[in-house]
Amino acid sequence: MDTVKNLNKWANAHTSYPLDILRIALGVFLIVKGISFITNRQYLHEIMSQAGNLGGEMLIIHYIAAAHMMGGLMIAFGLLTRWSIVAQLPILIGAVAVNFMGSFNTQNFILASLTLIVCVFFLFYGSGKHSADYYFKMQQ
Repeated sequence: MDTVKNLNKWANAHTSYPLDILRIALGVFLIVKGISFITNRQYLHEIMSQAGNLGGEMLIIHYIAAAHMMGGLMIAFGLLTRWSIVAQLPILIGAVAVNFMGSFNTQNFILASLTLIVCVFFLFYGSGKHSADYYFKMQQ
């Protein structure tokens, strides 16, 4: 717990608007990807079929869409950012790994890798000073 407090103190002392804009952009990007997964189920089905015959394919698809939309919303507002990113990590690791299982798609690989890197950064950095977490902490 002390590690999280120390990370929060460091992040609040070194916060800036570009990092907040990056966090909000990450959240909006995840929301858009969640919506695209709902509207384009056939594409996601093709991606999942490359990974083999998984029994819970529809469960995985629904988890991805819900986690991206709710997690993206929470990341954009800076509310429980680290927990939201922890929910995104298995999806993003799977998005990077699925490129090596079937046909390699460079654009998807780069997009998934960059998103994973930004998520890992915010996992350590936190939501920053201009976020709902900081606002609620100051209201106590």
